[in-house]
This record gives sequence, C-alpha cells and structure tokens, in this order.
Amino acid sequence: MKFSLVAALVVVLSVARGTEAGSLVKRDIQSEVDRISKIVNDMSASITSTTQDIVEKVKALEVTHTGQTYIEDSKAQIQPLVKKVQAEAAKLQEQVQPLIANIEEQIKPLTDNFNTQVKPLTDMMEKIFQQVVDQTKALLPSK
Repeated sequence: MKFSLVAALVVVLSVARGTEAGSLVKRDIQSEVDRISKIVNDMSASITSTTQDIVEKVKALEVTHTGQTYIEDSKAQIQPLVKKVQAEAAKLQEQVQPLIANIEEQIKPLTDNFNTQVKPLTDMMEKIFQQVVDQTKALLPSK
C-alpha cells in the first residue's frame, strides 16, 4: 500500500510537473509570438515611413523635372524672338549710325568754339582761386 501511495504521489507530481511545464511552454511561446509581432509591426511602420519618404522624393523630382521642361520649352519659344530682336537692333544701329555721325560732325565745331570761348574764363577762375588760396595761407598762423 505504501508503494501504491508513493507511486500515486509520483504520478500526481509528474502530471503536475508536466502540466506546469506545458503552461510554461505556452507562456514562452506567447511571449515569443508577442515579440515577433512587435518586430513585424515595427518593420511595417518603418517600411511605410520609408515608402512615404520615397514617394515624396519622387514627387519632388517630378516637380523639378516639370520645371526644367517648362524652362526648356520657354527658352525654345523665346529664342526665335531674341534672334528677331537682335536682327532688328542691328538694323536700327545701321540706320542710326549715319545720323549719329552727322550730329557729331555738326556739334564738333560748336564744342571747339565753346572751348575757345570758355578757356579764358576758366583761366581767370583758376587765377582767382589761386589768389584766394594764397590769401588764406597768409592769414593762417605760421608754425
């Protein structure tokens, strides 16, 4: 009978130990599942964030490309106008050049005449200024 009690006690302890071990395994598995779920969620959030960043960068590149295309198209449209304006400016310069030369020819005698008339006046002004400077120096105390 003692043997039966001891055997029953061993069986009960073994069953209890096995049940406890099974529940520990279940707890370990649950914690691993939770940890793996957290890692997967973190990876998913990181991938989503990175994907959004890439989409924004691609949009920025598209805007830049659109701007460059617009500039190139505008340049292509303006280039013929620039050439026309340059051609017209060259024509205008050719037409105006003789007029400018004619005006210069007419003004040259006037400026020469003006210089001959003004020269005595400027000489006289220089003499007056020199006298003022000399008189001012005479009034200054000597060192």
